[in-house]
Amino acid sequence: MSRKLTIIQAITEALDQKLADDPRVMLLGEDIGVNGGVFRATEGLLSKHGADRVVDTPLAESGIIGSAIGLSLNGMLPVAEIQFLGFIYPAFEQVVSHAARLRHRTRGQFTTPLVIRTPYGAGIRGPELHSESVETFFVHTPGLKVVVPATPYDAKGLLISAIEDPDPVLFLEPTRLYRAFKEEVPEEMYRVPIGKARIVEEGSDLSIFAWGSMLRTAQLAAKQITQEKGWSCEIIDLRSLYPLDRDAIIASVKKTGRALIVHEAHKTAGIGAEITSLINDEALIYLKAPVKRVTGYDVPVPFFTMEDSYMPTPARIRQGIIETVQF
Repeated sequence: MSRKLTIIQAITEALDQKLADDPRVMLLGEDIGVNGGVFRATEGLLSKHGADRVVDTPLAESGIIGSAIGLSLNGMLPVAEIQFLGFIYPAFEQVVSHAARLRHRTRGQFTTPLVIRTPYGAGIRGPELHSESVETFFVHTPGLKVVVPATPYDAKGLLISAIEDPDPVLFLEPTRLYRAFKEEVPEEMYRVPIGKARIVEEGSDLSIFAWGSMLRTAQLAAKQITQEKGWSCEIIDLRSLYPLDRDAIIASVKKTGRALIVHEAHKTAGIGAEITSLINDEALIYLKAPVKRVTGYDVPVPFFTMEDSYMPTPARIRQGIIETVQF
């Protein structure tokens, strides 16, 4: 059986089912209990599972992640919520210096199976720090997995996989997509494997790599270009930024000979640069044009009315496709 759910509903269902399935799972974060979280992802879970499993914490991100690390080392499977990715900086030291390193530091004696859920990205007219897209900080950290669902189906399946993963996982939730659309989601528990990209649309003229909210924007641009010029774009949702599905990226570029990477994070040292380097290393002789990136700009995410000028739009992506195919 399946029903149509939004991403936020799919996340709530995954948390609810894992709380019921495994007594080691618990949630912690600011306002996640009585209020149900800033976006209501945990609404109703306190009354259903109790205050020992759904814990309201003080406004102290370092304490939330530090507590989650301690819980995971003592046999629990904590899911910590940070209200926005731009608020994670007070906990940065706990994430990169401790959660990500404990397996290596103890030579495999201890692991830290914890999930950090956090909304990220622009598109809802949030203030500056509410709209950050700084996934690169964490992809650059060995020992930490980073996943980004772009659909309700993936949100539920990837979150269940993340909770069951033996290592820490940063689970980035695109705020712009929380309630943007619905799709069929199975009622039962299922897993979407971490580290596996998804071919969203098959194509032969150009490969587009995107994730999070940029996936739907890229799909709009590809549809326009097909209608205008008849070009066929292969669109790949990376789903996991670390580990990256290198095989899927290389196989697609070998097929189409052209690549366009779309992300809303800053261009300099963004994930697009890493993917470009990977293609140059392993598929250079297959390229018919330089790899192109369409990204956010190297400035803080601007306020409200300027936000649309910062984000990659279908028009900017369309232009990127034309420049690459006609190179």
